[in-house]
Amino acid sequence: MTTAAGGPPGVPPLPERTPKALREAIAQYAPHLLADFDAHWRRAIADTYDLGPVPAFMARWWGEYAIARDPLLDAHVADLEARAVEAADAAEARRLLERASAIRHRAAAPGGGGGGGPTG
Repeated sequence: MTTAAGGPPGVPPLPERTPKALREAIAQYAPHLLADFDAHWRRAIADTYDLGPVPAFMARWWGEYAIARDPLLDAHVADLEARAVEAADAAEARRLLERASAIRHRAAAPGGGGGGGPTG
């Protein structure tokens, strides 16, 4: 598996941006995501015999892996989302969800790696 350089120390590298390399990275570094990844692949790609959705599939799972591989970033996104659920003020909830969404979008973008920690 060829990997992208960089990233915070101790955070696994990003793989090549291919379904096979991404699956291998998930299996090795974020196995809790593997069952959902495989089920989504079968439902959206394999069982339909349609490669059209592959770019959207890759963007979604690239972002999921990019966040899950970094425990600090994963905890930060989960905290933002949990605080949004608990927020009494709709504007505060929206602000928190927008921050979490921005991190997820950066992580899913080509070359995106999730932002490298809770400051993202």
